[in-house]
Amino acid sequence: MTETPGATDKGKLTRRKVVVAGGAAVAAVGVGGAAAVNAFAGERGADSPGTASEACYTLTSETTEGPYYIDADKIRQDITEDEQGIPTTLRLRVIDAESCRPLKNAAVDIWHCTALGVYSGYESMGNGGGGGGPAPTGVPSGTPTGEPPSGGPTGGPGGGGGGHAEPTDDERYLRGTWKTDRHGYVTFRTVFPGWYQGRCVHIHVKVHVDGEWTSAGYEGGHTCHTGQLFFSEESVLASAEVAPYSTNTRTRTTLDEDTIYPDNGHAGGLLYLKYDRRSIARGVHAHLTMGVTPDETHDSTDTPPSASASAG
Repeated sequence: MTETPGATDKGKLTRRKVVVAGGAAVAAVGVGGAAAVNAFAGERGADSPGTASEACYTLTSETTEGPYYIDADKIRQDITEDEQGIPTTLRLRVIDAESCRPLKNAAVDIWHCTALGVYSGYESMGNGGGGGGPAPTGVPSGTPTGEPPSGGPTGGPGGGGGGHAEPTDDERYLRGTWKTDRHGYVTFRTVFPGWYQGRCVHIHVKVHVDGEWTSAGYEGGHTCHTGQLFFSEESVLASAEVAPYSTNTRTRTTLDEDTIYPDNGHAGGLLYLKYDRRSIARGVHAHLTMGVTPDETHDSTDTPPSASASAG
């Protein structure tokens, strides 16, 4: 069976300096099990770098950054820490939407809530931070520094953000940043996100480019994409039968009801998913090719884009 895979949030990347994290990269985790849902068929060309059959992709929709972005996050591929949930491997490919060339050494940030709808850094705000806004992202490979985004309070339930909320604690689970390889791929290990009132299940994502990689880390650059990644209703309903998701009593907003999902399928951030239909608890593979505009700055749909604004 094939699933058919959208999103919005706000962010600001000024000057970044990242100390490169040591150690080997975390390998992508395989997900076993028969009767898997085949959701990668539509992107087979993208899975084989350099194939003649590969076609250009539509520009991936920009969305709001949301109130829970933390600028200076963990530089890692495994962002799980001790969080409970369905093991999920997220594999993204970042390409130039105009030329279809892969973007290598781009910094990709992701962040999302727990199975019970809580964001790290904002635990005191409870499920979804009480604001209904989207989740946060990380920073380029290394340990970043810099001024966190500023702004007003979070938006109301179901909203896409509003302003940036200052972190209330030092927790940073389910947040991380890693760089793309020469084919534009980056892989993260996490858990299937949960939900909170006013939003469907989603992951926040940012892509940073044009920074300089040195032996000390990564410096400069700008944010060329801010968006969200979405999950099919079928997969979310399946996850809701598994603990700890089954204990989440918050009213869930469906994909069709969500006001941030742009309702345009994969181009809007809807992920291709692969999992065992008989037991989603065994794990999920999520995959998507993202078309971005590397010469433009897209901090969020809450702010207008600018061209070639390399921060310095």
